[in-house]
Amino acid sequence: MPTHVALLRGINLGGRNRVAMADLRALVAGLGHADVSTYIQSGNVLFSAPAGAPGTSAIADEMTAAIASDLGVTAPVVVLTRDELADVVRANPFPGESNHKCLHAVFRPGPADQDLLDRITAAVSAATAKGSRDSAKSIGRTLYLHTPDGYGNSDLAKALLRLTGTPQAGTGTARNWATVLRLLELSRDRTG
Repeated sequence: MPTHVALLRGINLGGRNRVAMADLRALVAGLGHADVSTYIQSGNVLFSAPAGAPGTSAIADEMTAAIASDLGVTAPVVVLTRDELADVVRANPFPGESNHKCLHAVFRPGPADQDLLDRITAAVSAATAKGSRDSAKSIGRTLYLHTPDGYGNSDLAKALLRLTGTPQAGTGTARNWATVLRLLELSRDRTG
């Protein structure tokens, strides 16, 4: 049973879209997955998918629908296999950043199309023109966001999350690099 990671967007933020992790674990187990665990309250679920399970996109769609119907929360889900998460870590275009709060991965359900890539490039150019040191790079279905002056102060982060957080763009969800590394570590500790 291969290990997967499900990443929910926009739950337990500022009192909105409240989801208890025990309820989320029960829901994922109820969908036929095993060894279900969660990491922190922002909607990170580790689980083993049964043999013959559909691909990650179908699992994500099933979870998104179940969360809406069973928990009453609209929370798009992105699912990755452990190997896909390891690939995201290996592909990091900002390996020299030691402060993991200054690097984020925005996980998307699929690769960015050319229109989104052009809008990302324009947002980076606009930030650079204003003197920002922030940068971003899209690789596969992950957008890497480097904010050396802090994520909370980053106009580029705000612009990119608006671009990648829409249904038209295939709604993405961001995690800081410390969380990405911890999820990979937790997934490696599993047997599947």
